[in-house]
Amino acid sequence: METKNIMIVGVGGQGSLLASKLLGRLLLQQGYDVKVSEVHGMSQRGGSVVTYVRYGDSVASPVIDKGEADYIVSFELLEAARWLPYLKPDGQIVTSTQQIDPMPVIIGAAEYPADLVEKMRATGAKVDAMDCLALANEAGSSKAVNLVLMGRLSHYFDLPDEAWQEAMAAVVPPKFLELNKKAFALGKNA
Repeated sequence: METKNIMIVGVGGQGSLLASKLLGRLLLQQGYDVKVSEVHGMSQRGGSVVTYVRYGDSVASPVIDKGEADYIVSFELLEAARWLPYLKPDGQIVTSTQQIDPMPVIIGAAEYPADLVEKMRATGAKVDAMDCLALANEAGSSKAVNLVLMGRLSHYFDLPDEAWQEAMAAVVPPKFLELNKKAFALGKNA
């Protein structure tokens, strides 16, 4: 199997590390060679962060270059747009419609761009956008956006639900497992 590439992008503190651990575990359990990168960016200061997950028969490097991502999973709308050049022409974006103002917007030096989903689609990108924050809140915690996104991403993988559940149980602390399972199901069934 040729190597597949997933980028997980967002703003620091949104749970992208747990999402990448879940994907890494899931894909390892399926017998793939998996490389997961470190988080890049100012994750502790609300800055842009990105994690790479690459899997296949043999993966040499965890880094994804422009035009190579099969999937971009985005916790925040502007981050999806920011990383769009990394998407393959036939790639898929799975994004939350949540908007978190970056510093230039906060200080009034810029405005948050309007109509980002439509602008990304206008480039030819396939964009699956939904209000993951509302679904996370429905599950019981605004911090469960990551599992809502993983549930949505599961639509694009031919893997049994049991495999996702096993990976979840392996990486999510037991006291949060039921909440995260609910968030995953809400994302999957949205």
